[in-house]
This record gives sequence, C-alpha cells and structure tokens, in this order.
Amino acid sequence: MRPTPDDGRAELDRLLDLAVRDTGAHAGAVFLLEPDGQALRLEVATGMPAKYLAPWLGVGLASPTPVAEAVRERRLVWLRTPQELARRYPRTAIALPYHFASAAAPILTGTTAWGTLLLFWPCCDTAELAGPDPERVGAACRRLGRFLQDAADAGRTVTPGPQPRTLPQPPARKWEPAEALAAAHFAERLPEGSCTLDLEGRFTYLNATAADLLGGTIPDLIGARPWQVLPWSTDPAFEDRFRAAVVSRQPEFFTAMVPPDRWLAFELYPDAYGVSARISPTDPGRTSRAVPAGTGTPRGEPIPLGELYQVLHLAATLSEAADVAAVVDLVSDEILPIFRAQSLALFTAQDRGLHLIGCRGYNPYPPALFDGATLTSPAAVGTLAGGVPNFFATFEEVVRTYPLAPRQEGLHAWAYLPLIASGRPVGLCVLAFDRPHPFSDNQRTILTALAGLITQALDRARMYDMAQEVAKTLQAALLPDSLPDLPGLDVAARYLPSVHGMDIGGDFYDLVKVDDTTAAAVIGDVQGHNVTAAALMGRTRYTIRSHAATGATPAQVLDQANRRLVDLDPGRFVSCLYAHLDLAHRRAILATAGHPPPVLRHPDGHTEVLALPPGLLLGIDPDADYPSTEIPLTPGTVLALYTDGLVETPGVDLDDAMAGLAAQIAQARPQPMDQLATNLIDHARQTAPRMDDIALLLIRFVPAE
Repeated sequence: MRPTPDDGRAELDRLLDLAVRDTGAHAGAVFLLEPDGQALRLEVATGMPAKYLAPWLGVGLASPTPVAEAVRERRLVWLRTPQELARRYPRTAIALPYHFASAAAPILTGTTAWGTLLLFWPCCDTAELAGPDPERVGAACRRLGRFLQDAADAGRTVTPGPQPRTLPQPPARKWEPAEALAAAHFAERLPEGSCTLDLEGRFTYLNATAADLLGGTIPDLIGARPWQVLPWSTDPAFEDRFRAAVVSRQPEFFTAMVPPDRWLAFELYPDAYGVSARISPTDPGRTSRAVPAGTGTPRGEPIPLGELYQVLHLAATLSEAADVAAVVDLVSDEILPIFRAQSLALFTAQDRGLHLIGCRGYNPYPPALFDGATLTSPAAVGTLAGGVPNFFATFEEVVRTYPLAPRQEGLHAWAYLPLIASGRPVGLCVLAFDRPHPFSDNQRTILTALAGLITQALDRARMYDMAQEVAKTLQAALLPDSLPDLPGLDVAARYLPSVHGMDIGGDFYDLVKVDDTTAAAVIGDVQGHNVTAAALMGRTRYTIRSHAATGATPAQVLDQANRRLVDLDPGRFVSCLYAHLDLAHRRAILATAGHPPPVLRHPDGHTEVLALPPGLLLGIDPDADYPSTEIPLTPGTVLALYTDGLVETPGVDLDDAMAGLAAQIAQARPQPMDQLATNLIDHARQTAPRMDDIALLLIRFVPAE
C-alpha cells in the first residue's frame, strides 16, 4: 500500500529514513502496536525488503524477540554480533541467520508505547561495534513518538496497514544518458559477466557475457529473479546468499554449477540501492563455498525462503514448550500474528473424542461440531482420517463440505489442520479469519508443515503433563494429607517442587501426635529428584513416624531410622531434623542428622539460627550418634523447620542465606502460621530460580485454652 498525503504514513516514512541516516544504519523498520496493544506489526522497512523480516511481520508483545522486549522493558536492545543474537534470542537467530548488528528501541511518549524502531548495521568479525549513539537513537524515537501522538490527538491514529511496505530508494544521483551508455559499454568490454539486481532480487541490468554464462537471454532475465527463471538456481541457497548480502550489507562470494558441468564464481557487492554481481568461469576446486545446483525444475512453485525460515522459527519456539498450556500459548503467539488470523483453537484427541484445550481470539468455527465429537463422526473423519488438511476460503466452501454448519458472526475463512503422529490422531488445529482468505499453494504447504511441528510439540507436552500428574499424585500420597490439630500449637506446612525435572522429590515433613500434650515434628531430605527418591522418602517417613508414636527420644528415633537405611543400602543418604515437643513442660528436644538448623523466633521478636550438635546423615554409619539439645518453649515462640531448597541460592553463602531467612522471620508481623508460610514460599519464588525442592514446617506455641 502506498501512503497517501493525508493518512500520515508519508511522514512516518520520512522519519524512518531520517532515523536510518542520522544513526548511520544501513536499514531500518518501524513496528506499530496493534489497536488491542497485544502485538506489534511491521509497518514499513527501508534498506531491505520488508519480506526479509518475515518472522517479525507480526510479533506478540510477550514474545522473546528484540522488538517486543524493547517495548515491554522500555529500553534499547543492542545486539552487536550474530553470536549475541543467537545467545539471547535463538528463535530470531534461526529465522534471520545473517551477519549484522541491530538495535531495537521503543517508540514512546511519556508512558504510552506506540511501537518499535529497528535498525541494522554491518557487523565485523575482527572488531565489535561500539554500539549506536543512544542520543541519536533516542532522538529518532522521540520524533516518531511525537508524530504518532499528534496524529492520534488529531483523530488520525496511524495503525498497522494490511501489508508491510518497503520504501523505494531514490538513486544517489541522476545519471545523464551519455554516462549510462558509457557505463554499459564499459561493462560489455569486461571479460567476465556483470549484472545488477535491485534489493528485491530482480535483474536491472546484464551484459551479454552474464546472460550467456547464466544460460538465458537479456530480455527474458530483465525484471526477473534468477531463482525463479533459471532452473538450475531454484535451490533456496541461491536466494539465501543474495539475502545475506542485502541484510548484512557485506560482499558475498560463492560458486555454483550450471548443468551439465560448468562452474561459475559469483561475487555480490551490495549497497543501499541494490547488488552488483561479477560472474566468471571457475575451477570448483578453488573454493569450498559452493552452492549446489538443482537437478531440475521442481514441480510447482518453490517455497519462498522467508516462509521456510518461518517454519524454522516456529520449530525453535515449540522446542521450548514443556507442557500443553505452553504449546497453546506459543502456537497462538506465533501463528496468529504471522498469518493475521482472527482466532485459533487447539483440540486433543482422547477418549475417542476431540476436546478443546486452548482458544485465542473469538471462538473459531466449529466448537459445537468438534468439541467432544467422536472420531467416527463425519466431521472428524473428514479432517483427521488420512491426515489431510482442509482449507475453506469462504463460508460457502464450508457449507459445501458440511451442509449443516452454522454461520458464525465475524468469521469468513478457516483452515483445519489435523495433528497426526505415526498414523495416530493427536488432535486438531483450527485457524479462523475475519475476511475471505484464499490460501495460496505456498501458504497451504507452510501451514501443513507447521501442523507437523505442532503435532510433535503437543504429543511431547501431553506426555510431560501425564508424567507431572503421576508425580504429583505420588507426592501427595507420600506427604501428610493434613496436620493434626493439637491444643497449644499453630502449625502450617508447605511443599514446593523444584523448577526442573519431574515435580517429585525426596523432601518430606510430618507432625505426629504422641498424646494430648506431646508431639513430634520432623523434616527431611532424601538425595535425588525422582521416583526412587520419593519411594525412599516414603519408607523413611514411615520408619520415623512409627518410632515417634511410641514416645521415643529424638536420638532413639534417628538411630532406628539410620540403621534401617543402612540395612536397605539404597545408595542414597537422608538428612533429617527431629523435634520432640513436650507441651506440658514447655520444652522441645531436638536432634539433627546433617540437616540445616532450625530458626527460632522468641516471643520478643529476637530470632536466631539454632546451633545444634552435628549428627551424621542417615544411611552411612550404623553406629552414628545423634546428640540432643533442649530448648524452652514459651508462648509466642516460633520454630521453623525447612529443607535447603528454601535458602540455597547460587552464589550466596549458605550461612548468609540462613541468616537472611532468620531476619525475614524476625521482621514478620504477628500473623497465623499459614500466612507466614505463604509469605516465605512466595519470597523464595521471587528472589531466585530454585533448583531444589522446598519443604517448610512452621510451629508457633500458643497458650492452651
């Protein structure tokens, strides 16, 4: 779409050109926020075709990409090398695998975000760029922001157009006819082939030698792209080398074979207006940077390189999805903006039916037809049997296939993508559009490929979710359903699985009622995070619980548990802290087996980490001793038992971490133990990634009624 004088885009284009010149960039683009504020859409590019940014045509605001992060975090994102891009944004690096430096900066006025300015510079292997001048980039963004704010205030809000635009590049100077003719004669006299291409890859000039070497004629080649008219150059690698020169603004060199056996050397020299190429016969042994020649003209239209990169981009994205909810979110965030679909729904095949697991946008046609439908219904058979996608450009096409299909307000086109794994139906993905949408052959191919990626991710995620459910069920069975209600005690407990692996581990806690005035509090940690650790935890907890119920002393209980573990010889060790609570005499007797010390808060608020005599981990030495310590329990005293996952943080000394926990408990206002437990767990979640399970048992001694 070309800008009209009164729609504001002409001024937007001028400001983009000014930003590129003023910052010394060789290319740039402006992304505008969609009206709903949930996604960015590429509006205009200069210095390279907008389609080269295909993976970023539409970007969800939550997407981990530079253009989205710049807006989310209201800061400049500077990427000086391809390696830094790959490290910080692997999805983007896969989708745009060229040699460049870039910066993404938010376009703001006050607290209002309008979009992102994206700029490109050539990148050098021998020395890193110092980075863009923040003042110049900031000034460019402020100019853009003021313009967009003024347009909105005047009732002419500039919103993303239906398709991104590429600004034409005017020539650096006007050539006189005599100069142009002399340049053509110069090129004709050279022994090698010479040609020029515009930034879109179309031939704009060839000398006779170049046409002969390429195997075409000048009239047939002018205005055409080589990979579309030369059968031997249809391999995507040819277009990729051209794009690399344009995006990186650096020369490219490669060799290729023209059947049957003629090798050519290509040298590409880009600038702001196009690419000049030198072509000469060569010996293939002189360089290894060869591009394979095609074996013949492929059937049908070749898939554009940019759309191939979209598939790679989504593949990288889906590889990060661990569970079904993540798959739904990522598919929605990536596919809806790229294809400008109005809505998306994902169904899974289970219990001989299709069940809706996620939906974005309006409810896409047809939830009523598919949700819960058996796999033998005509609708399901038409979509899933044989794994053939269905594309409907209009509602009339839907009715021809499903005569009873209801019309849904605001939706006019649909794509049904069956998700089939090894001949087994995994589910269905439905895309819906708010206007008629003729699906090109290329788009059908790309969507079919994306369906395969979604299938793999969804199947993997469902298995992960099932494993998580089994783990949670097992963990719940091994931990107490509830804590006993004892007069004189306010107690609370929490268990939080680690952020990695199965949600099951060896941390445990327990509170055992011995009699009306006596109880035993236990917390422990079995080495490992798997089903074996959980099973050993269950045995250890049972052993300790059974001996605690007899009223045995802490030393006796830990001694019996230790001997039991040595006899089992599981190859794992267990830490444990045991507290015998004597409410009648207001005292507690504690013993530890290599476990982190408890935190004690006195009624006056003074808090300390108790220094208990050390005891060996359970399961090592059958003759280990477990000395005991007695402490008074006055009303208002709080005893905190915990596992190391609550305090261990990479790079932080363990003693400092335990002191920090004591300080946090000391500063807590008077509150029920249940609220304090929630606060402590929330704090642990927010301060640093937790690599270990967390178990927490809080006990406050209150006057008995």
